[in-house]
Amino acid sequence: MERNEITEKLNAIFREVFNDQNIVVNDEMTAEDVETWDSLTNMLMISNVEKTFGIKIKLREINKLNKVGDLIDLIASKTV
Repeated sequence: MERNEITEKLNAIFREVFNDQNIVVNDEMTAEDVETWDSLTNMLMISNVEKTFGIKIKLREINKLNKVGDLIDLIASKTV
């Protein structure tokens, strides 16, 4: 799956989970950039990502995610 397609789908997920229609994800975005991003919303976001993309993300993979670009790369690697 292409990065643009992944990013578009992530925009929809982030807007829903973080209840902010103005969110536009980018490679450098981190939890620090979203006021409502905490451990609970992080797990909701990961759950929605798994459902939307039909993938499973392991805890050790989640722990390695430092920014949204890392998540996009992970999704791309699992949706080839």
